[in-house]
Amino acid sequence: MDAINQSPEKLTYKEYATWAEGKRCEVLDGVIISMDPSVSPKHQEVLMQLSIEFGSYLRGKCCKVFAGDVDVYLFEDKKGWDSEKVKNWVIPDMVIVCDPDKIKKHGIVGAPDFALEILSPSSAKIDHMVKRWAYSKAGVKEYWIVDPANQLVEVYLLKEGVLELENVYTKEDSVHVHVLENLYIDLANIFPEP
Repeated sequence: MDAINQSPEKLTYKEYATWAEGKRCEVLDGVIISMDPSVSPKHQEVLMQLSIEFGSYLRGKCCKVFAGDVDVYLFEDKKGWDSEKVKNWVIPDMVIVCDPDKIKKHGIVGAPDFALEILSPSSAKIDHMVKRWAYSKAGVKEYWIVDPANQLVEVYLLKEGVLELENVYTKEDSVHVHVLENLYIDLANIFPEP
């Protein structure tokens, strides 16, 4: 890792793949923005509940949900992918992809329709600022930031190229998933009891 940090070149996916086996690493413009080795049990519990809700709704539909360790190459063309040139990838906690051509064996190529991040103390600034900017620039239509500690969900919608805050929801609310016409998520089912 020290050799990577000292290099004046920006990190490519090919370089990352040679040293990062088994490590979670997100990179924007060739710069590592986060490396989280693992997540908390509460994070996993919330992600599992969200996966059940989204997965049940999407079963048999053209849109697909991916939760966990799936690389998303936000700014790549779905028709061409070159690991020597890729300098932007993230690993959202969850994405929804409605274009099957974006789903490749090595990950999601191009912007997903929906992205979701579950906050941890170490990721709050990155999720609110860096990733929201990247998701806006890539054209992600809807972005959720889920805060298990405070039992809140922030919903951002893409308007004129910027993900703008639509609302902040609490555990008592039901949240409409805008990219999926008839799906509402009851947050009481998502957040575990303390």
